[in-house]
Formats: sequence, structure tokens, C-alpha cells
Amino acid sequence: MSTPETSRFVRLRVELVLEVEDADAVTKRALQRLAGDTEMPDEERTHAEGAVTEDTAEAIAYLVDPFDLVDEVPGIELQQASWSSERIDYDPDAPDWDLDDDDAEEDEEDEEGEERGIG
Repeated sequence: MSTPETSRFVRLRVELVLEVEDADAVTKRALQRLAGDTEMPDEERTHAEGAVTEDTAEAIAYLVDPFDLVDEVPGIELQQASWSSERIDYDPDAPDWDLDDDDAEEDEEDEEGEERGIG
């Protein structure tokens, strides 16, 4: 696996479904994090405070940081990250929510020789 043709880059995909049991607590913590960010310009902070106050999904997006997931993993350096959050209708019994099916489809595509880009 360490041949010169093997890429050193790995794409890690993570999908989470969270149940918000206390929206006020989430919003409060997001506002605390924003208040503690001394590098954020005031205009951007005002906009962010409005967003997290109006939408719990936005508050969660400010609290969950992909950099934190890999910060202490030895031997890697995070090159790029993006994330978003949205409110959804969730039914864990619905076939659409079987995450293993997504993995199986990707494995089938890989076996068929389809190229996958990183970026």
C-alpha cells in the first residue's frame, strides 16, 4: 500500500444524526463559543450570533468542528474540511436511513472500477 502510485490523501466521510433535547442549552453554548473567539471580526460575530440564535442547526454547526476530530491523531495533517447542518425528519426504521446501504453501494461502485476524485 506504500507504492508511489498510492495517494497519501484520505477522504473521511462522517454523517451524524443528532437529537436536540435542549435547544436553549445548545444555543447558549454556541453563543459562549462565539464570545470567546477573539479573532472573529465584530460584524461577522454579530451575524453569527443572529444565526445561532434563530436556528439550532446553525448553533450545532458552530459547536461541531472537524478539526477537533483529528487534532490529536498522530501522523496526519488536516488539509481541507467542510461541514453543514440542517433540520431533518428522522425515522430510524425507514429504509432511507440504513447507513450500511450507502457503504454497500460505494463498495459496488469501487468494484466496478469507477474513479473517485478527492477535493
